Formats: sequence, structure tokens, C-alpha cells
Amino acid sequence: MILGIGTDLANIERIQGTLDRFGTRFKNRVFTETEQAKAERRRDVAGTYAKRWAAKEACSKALGTGLAMGISWKDMAVRNMRSGQPVMEVTGWAKERLEQMTPAGHEAIIHVTLTDDHPWAQAFVVIEARPAKPETPA
Repeated sequence: MILGIGTDLANIERIQGTLDRFGTRFKNRVFTETEQAKAERRRDVAGTYAKRWAAKEACSKALGTGLAMGISWKDMAVRNMRSGQPVMEVTGWAKERLEQMTPAGHEAIIHVTLTDDHPWAQAFVVIEARPAKPETPA
């Protein structure tokens, strides 16, 4: 069952301007060390940050809160699997909110997809609840 859907569109040039103006202060406020390391290794640094910005916005919308009610930017983090597929990880208040909205006997899965076509970066997040797998006896 679908628990939440969120999307966001970010302007890469706007993110570049914010990076130019606030630099490390902006990065440290919004992005985890892992996200920063990934972005700084990329040819399109601003585009990578913009996609992650959009993913955080989309995730907060899928959680039904937006960036209000105590969710911190760093409570939502994008990492990539070896295949390159993005994965959203939540901690802090975002994790608490996810647990609150997940029905008993279910597990929540956050699906995220990112794309960009200069000057735009876009993210979609879908939060799904699946029946939890029963534990097998040891």
C-alpha cells in the first residue's frame, strides 16, 4: 500500500548560487558527509546537490510534513547502491514520522528516483508499506 508520495523540482543554477554564496555553511546545514563526498566527486557538483535537495523536499512531502514539524534536512539522506540506484535513508524525526505512519505488521520502503536536465533537477519519492516477513525460528 502507498503511504505517501512526494515530488520536487530544483533549479540547478539557484543551488549553484547558494553554493557560491554560502559554501560549506550551506553544505553542512543540509547535506550529510556522505552526500557531500558524493557531490564533490562528480563533474556536475551543483547538479548532484540539486538532485539531493529535491529528494529531501520530496521525501518530506511524502512523509506528510514538508520541512516542518521538526524534520531536519539531515534526517533525510540520499546514498547510492553499487548499481547507482539512489536510496533514501531517514533518521531522527523523519524516522519517527515514518514509523508512526507505517501500519502495524508492515515495513516501510522508501523508493526514490532522481533526474536532471540542466537547469532542472527533479526527484520523486514513494513510501510503500509491505506486510512484514515473519521471522524464521533459529
